[in-house]
Amino acid sequence: MATLRDHPVPTAKDRVTLAFAALALFVAAANLRPAIAAVSPLVDRVRADLGLSSTGIALLTTVPTLAMGLCAPLAAAVGRRWGLQHGVLIGLTVVGIATAARGFGTATWLQLSCAAAVGAGIAIAQTLLPAVVKSRFADHAGLVTGIYTAGLGLGGAIAAGISAPLADALNSWPGALASWTVLAIGGAVLWTAARTALALGAVSGPQGPATTGLPWRSATAWMITLLAAGNSALYYCELAWVAPLLHDSGYPAAEAGYLLTVLISIQVVAMLAVPALLGERRDKRIGLGLTVTLTAVGFLGLALSPASATWLWIVALGIGHGGLFTLVLTVPVSMSRDVTEAGQYSAMAFFLGYAAAAVAPMLVGALRDGTGDFRLAFTLLAAGALLLLIPVARMVRRD
Repeated sequence: MATLRDHPVPTAKDRVTLAFAALALFVAAANLRPAIAAVSPLVDRVRADLGLSSTGIALLTTVPTLAMGLCAPLAAAVGRRWGLQHGVLIGLTVVGIATAARGFGTATWLQLSCAAAVGAGIAIAQTLLPAVVKSRFADHAGLVTGIYTAGLGLGGAIAAGISAPLADALNSWPGALASWTVLAIGGAVLWTAARTALALGAVSGPQGPATTGLPWRSATAWMITLLAAGNSALYYCELAWVAPLLHDSGYPAAEAGYLLTVLISIQVVAMLAVPALLGERRDKRIGLGLTVTLTAVGFLGLALSPASATWLWIVALGIGHGGLFTLVLTVPVSMSRDVTEAGQYSAMAFFLGYAAAAVAPMLVGALRDGTGDFRLAFTLLAAGALLLLIPVARMVRRD
């Protein structure tokens, strides 16, 4: 029988320590999207200086996203070798150095190399942070996962909103991109200062995803993977192309970046609110169906009428895709029989999901080059969102 001694009441000092550790996690997570989101409001300037097409400029989103998937096994190795505390610090350091290097010039090879290095750093930290949650915050996993997710979203939102004004103030888009190294330095310093509060010690990282032993012949695994891949592809297309679409529609670059910030901010709220409203039901199909449909409405509205009712489309896409994003993360658990199967489903979805996320922004860029606007590309994104209803409908509840 449990006693008070088995579950001691946390003291005020314990709560402050836990809050400090959660703050360090939040700031670390906030570093995992600015390097990608900051490019979108600056697309026209970058394209003009580098002489790239829309397809080419999409590489600045594609390269780090692809690196995030490819470097995940490296992240697991770093965590096992140096532990979670030092592993996350290494990831933040790589992000900071690669981000700072973006300020050294406008050469295409330099910017793409920095993008790849940033992706590798993000992969290391992003792979290890969930293990930090499990190790340090086991009794508050739901709350802290929400904090971690909010950090991801808000980091991207701030970068999307501030990068264009920064470029104006510095008269340099490489300088604006490089300025986000300040956030990485702050994250690394806070992470180091919180070492005692995090209490990770020599805790090692996870074994990490591997391409062997995955359920390639499982129809359920493929349904989950299709859903995750579509979700990731839509997300990175938003980061890369919503601001340029709005700019093409007549919004100034700074205002287009601001609207992208609003979109991501709404998504952050929806990431927390939608699952809370749905409760802990194991059958996710209703919630997934509603959020997929709302996401499609947002994309279609931006495709057909981006300059009118813009806020309506932004709100629809924000609520729809924010809720969808979190619900997709819960699918491997609700669809699996045990922890091992859930891990296999997640690993397969992770690898193929980032591959889809890397390719999709380039396809949108190619369609923009070929047609002269984003109408066809965003209409196809809306159709792609609706196609996700197929794997949603085929989901089978596992008790």
